[in-house]
Amino acid sequence: MTPQPGVPPEEAGAAVAAESSTGTWTTVWTDGLTSLDHYKGRCYDIEPVVGEENQYIAYVAYPLDLFEEGSVTNLFTSIVGNVFGFKALRALRLEDVRIPPAYVKTFQGPPHGIEVERDKLNKYGRAFLGCTIKPKLGLSAKNYGRAVYEGLRGGLDFTKDDENVNSQPFMRWRDRFLFVAEALYKAQAETGEIKGHYLNATAGTCERMLQRAQVAKELGAPIVMHDYLTGGWTANTTLAHYCRDHGL
Repeated sequence: MTPQPGVPPEEAGAAVAAESSTGTWTTVWTDGLTSLDHYKGRCYDIEPVVGEENQYIAYVAYPLDLFEEGSVTNLFTSIVGNVFGFKALRALRLEDVRIPPAYVKTFQGPPHGIEVERDKLNKYGRAFLGCTIKPKLGLSAKNYGRAVYEGLRGGLDFTKDDENVNSQPFMRWRDRFLFVAEALYKAQAETGEIKGHYLNATAGTCERMLQRAQVAKELGAPIVMHDYLTGGWTANTTLAHYCRDHGL
């Protein structure tokens, strides 16, 4: 953090802890209706950045009760929220987050890992080989499916949609899903191997995202992907829970 001129680093660190937890710019009567000492964040250490003038590393701790269980959205709202516009600071950057195991365990995470993927593909003792279909934009759904088929039949274990591929005019998502599923089954029949394709379920709304995941399940293509950087934490967690519940 870089405090404004004339603001001591201790005051700036305390302001960061307060603004990101229970503090506000003035005293309010409702402060007396709760235990602020229990819920407030605390800046417990400040170190100067070596070689930099008026820059400090502030260590801030928060009680776990401030965070909703299993919500990345709520976690980041607190630690990277409007505190970054706090007027006591010239600059602020989040360097690291240490999350205690008690809170980590409230997140389900992905339904499975590489072991289950190996079981589903029935392939062990070597790395998986896959690719992203190119050009990532401009192919028709039929030609896209043809590229998937050629790659899988040629020896790939799986193919993948690019993050940019959603449901554009040149290739609507349902058409892509259908031609990819056809390519999967055809390649599996001809090679005798189990194949896979990462179908991009990213959409403009969570409802459409889940609809695409449901169609992938109905087609027997159980691998879906999601661009969490643009889709957001809530959508990503929603899809992860849906996949866990529906065998995707």
